[in-house]
Amino acid sequence: MPEKLTGLTEWFQTPPGQYLLGWEQTQFDLAVADLFGYNALQLGLPELQALQANRMPHRWLALPEALLPTQVEAWAPGGNRVGGDAEALQAMKVALITDAAALPFPAASLDLVVLPHTLELSADPHQVLREVERVLVPEGRVVISGFNPGSLWGLRQGRARLCERMGLSVLGASNLFLPDAGDFIGPWRLRDWLQLLSFELESDRYGCYRPAMKTDKWLQRTAWMDRAGARWWPIFGAVYFVVAVKRVRGMRLLGPAWKPRRSPSPAPVPVANRR
Repeated sequence: MPEKLTGLTEWFQTPPGQYLLGWEQTQFDLAVADLFGYNALQLGLPELQALQANRMPHRWLALPEALLPTQVEAWAPGGNRVGGDAEALQAMKVALITDAAALPFPAASLDLVVLPHTLELSADPHQVLREVERVLVPEGRVVISGFNPGSLWGLRQGRARLCERMGLSVLGASNLFLPDAGDFIGPWRLRDWLQLLSFELESDRYGCYRPAMKTDKWLQRTAWMDRAGARWWPIFGAVYFVVAVKRVRGMRLLGPAWKPRRSPSPAPVPVANRR
């Protein structure tokens, strides 16, 4: 897991990584700006300030795993490289280090949880979602971003992985474009998981339609594809963004189903006329 986190962190410093982070930062700002409550948690990806536009009084950033001393060198927000446990964690403003599958919060204690690519880095993403459902209050929200395996970026990544398994190297086809940071979870699969956990999908969208280019020059030249993709092929964006609400089905007590049976009243007996 630490190797996965390091690979994803380094990839986010590349031109396509910066392009994707910029889009996701805008989406998180829009999604959390008008969400009210008391406690909010960002789980993972310190390069993204997912809660900066939120106004809840208590907002925390948690890393989903402990960083080993040889792997704590990281990129702080703003693009500055830092190293060392204390310096790295302070620069990233990490509030706590915890296991994403066993959060140190009581049940129904958080109003908002954001998961920027957290599920992809988890060994048990379904358990992470179960923990999020446990700690969220009723009507609390979870905001999730992830790579779309059905996009051009995802298809190129899948082709490269297939070539690696087959031992092929044809015209760079075996070169991974995205970090090999875990299994991508399709948005259709994520919707099924959320539904099973009694979450209701509030909104979803896709973004980053430019081709899988590694240079900023070509990414800028294909910027028009973001507008075209959002209109003509919206589900093929490189990344998806989901907002879901925790629903708790209530019940109303109608009273006991049984009622005491009343004894039948005696029927009147007619009196015979005397002759």
